[in-house]
Amino acid sequence: MFKGLVASVVASVLFGAMYYLAPQLAPLDGEQIFGWRVLATLPFTTVLLLALGQWRRVRLLLRRARRQPSLALGLLASAALLGVQLWLFLWAPLHGRALPVSLGYFLLPLVMVLAGRVLYRESLTGLQWLATLLAGAGVAHEVLRAGGMSWETWLVALGYTAYFVLRRRLATDHLGGHWLDMLLLVPAALWFVARAPSSLGLVAGHQHLWAMVPVLGLVSAVALALYMAASRLLPLGLFGLLSYVEPVLLALVALALGESIGREQWPSYGPIFAAVGVLVLDGALRLGQSQKV
Repeated sequence: MFKGLVASVVASVLFGAMYYLAPQLAPLDGEQIFGWRVLATLPFTTVLLLALGQWRRVRLLLRRARRQPSLALGLLASAALLGVQLWLFLWAPLHGRALPVSLGYFLLPLVMVLAGRVLYRESLTGLQWLATLLAGAGVAHEVLRAGGMSWETWLVALGYTAYFVLRRRLATDHLGGHWLDMLLLVPAALWFVARAPSSLGLVAGHQHLWAMVPVLGLVSAVALALYMAASRLLPLGLFGLLSYVEPVLLALVALALGESIGREQWPSYGPIFAAVGVLVLDGALRLGQSQKV
């Protein structure tokens, strides 16, 4: 449990770092960054896979897929679900749909809590229920403020939940399964990188991108590996609740970059910040209890 908590929090910190680094990848646009992110992440994920001795899991998955066509289709579906989320995250700001997508990330943990409760009969501690209620209040205010929920909001909240549930059903919720997801996304990534106007010339012509693209790949590989590890080590509901750490960190990064939270947004962010604080308290109490045992 403790390893899962640490993996989730560190992954959120690294995702926040990626958010901070993204403006330095100009003049690439969001979809080009998606392509380069996948291509730059895969080599570092491969190194992690080999260093941790998990290549055997990839071989076993491929053998299972050859014997079970349904598993092969499941692997394609898993990669597609992940690819859509990685693409949507970068597509939305370019098309004025950042708010609906951000609302989806606020709704996602609550959907995961519900899925964990219904599908796996998971239970929450009293403090985790309190965090759920606080987060729910903040999300409800944001839904009212935004005037409802769009397809982008539902795609994030339901799509990511379906992705993690599918990985558990397929028994691919490990680094080997994640590596296959990234490998299957390479054709789409190449299309985004090479489609007209090609970004190859942009990367070649801007020396800062020679370093920034590999840094993006390294941070992305470690963050995604830790995120996938946390999804396996933690109950789905708790994993979902810990997902609130990331938007809180992204909000803090946005503040550091000069943005501000409007007065009308505090009834949304305030309860969610409080929910993260309650989760930190719950984790500290659990850690203290485990050390006494």
